[in-house]
Amino acid sequence: MDTKNLSAPPHAQSRIAGDKHRKGPNFGGLTHDNTRHTTRFTVIGNHLAQHPELSGLAIGLGVHIQSLPSGARVDIKTLAARFPEGATRIAAALRELEAHGYLRRARERVPGGRVVTRTVSCNQPGRRGEDVPAHPAPPAATPEKREKPERRAPRKPLPAVPRPACPAPALLQAATDLLVDLRRHDPRLLLSACDTAHLAPGIAAWLERDVSPTAVRHALTSDLPPDGPRRPAALLAHRISAQLPPPPPFRAPAQPPGIRQPLQNCDGCERAFRAPEPGRCRDCRSDLPTAA
Repeated sequence: MDTKNLSAPPHAQSRIAGDKHRKGPNFGGLTHDNTRHTTRFTVIGNHLAQHPELSGLAIGLGVHIQSLPSGARVDIKTLAARFPEGATRIAAALRELEAHGYLRRARERVPGGRVVTRTVSCNQPGRRGEDVPAHPAPPAATPEKREKPERRAPRKPLPAVPRPACPAPALLQAATDLLVDLRRHDPRLLLSACDTAHLAPGIAAWLERDVSPTAVRHALTSDLPPDGPRRPAALLAHRISAQLPPPPPFRAPAQPPGIRQPLQNCDGCERAFRAPEPGRCRDCRSDLPTAA
C-alpha cells in the first residue's frame, strides 16, 4: 500500500488543463505522511480512487464494497443504514458503479425456490477472470437435482379400546377431561384431539366400573419409559385395554324409602297383610316353628 506506483499521477488530474499563466516552482500541494500497513488493509486501484467520471459518493461506496468480505450484504437498505446519505443517493451511486463495470448485479433463484440478488464486485473492470480479486465472489449456484422425498410408511392405527356399556355424555366428558389433564402430570403425555377422542371411551369404561379418576391417572402415568414413550397415545391405548379392571360385584338395588307394598291375603288365617308376594303373614310364619 505504501509503495508508490510511478505510472500513477501524484494527484487526481483536473478536467481543465493547468494554468498556463502560473510560472515558477510550485511550493504548495499535497504531502503524504504514510505508514506501512501490515494488517486490515485493502488494495484499491487508482482507476477507482481517481476516476474522472464517478461521483465522490460512488467512489466512496466502491472502496467500501471492495473492502468487505465475501457474503456481506450490500443492498440499498443496508448501505443506507451504514452511511448518512439517503437511499436515493446510494441507489444512484450504485448505478454509477454498475455502469462503469465495478458492480454486476443479477437476480438468481436458489435451490429453495427464493429469488435473490447476487452482487459481484470487480476491482478491475474489463479484466474479468484474468486476475483473482481480493475478495472472490462466491460461485454461482448450480441447479441441483431435487431428490424426491422419501415416502414414509403410514402410521399404524391406534389399538382398540374398550367401550362403556352406557356411553352417557357426562361420562365421556369426564373421561376426556382426565386425558387432557395428563399433560399436567407428565408433559410427555400431550395428546392430540384425534387421539383424545379415540381413547375417551376406554377411560369411560374404567370410570363406569367404579374406578376413581385418581386410580385411572396412576395406572396410566406410572412406570413410563425413562426416555418417554415414542407414541404416547399407543402406550395409553395398550394400558387401557390390558389393565382394564373387572366389573364391580353385583349389588341389589336398595328399596327406595316410602314405597308401600301391595296387600296380600294370608294363606293361613285369611288376614290381609302387606308383602311383595302372596304367602303367610308374620304371625302365621312364627306359628309354624312352634307347632313343629
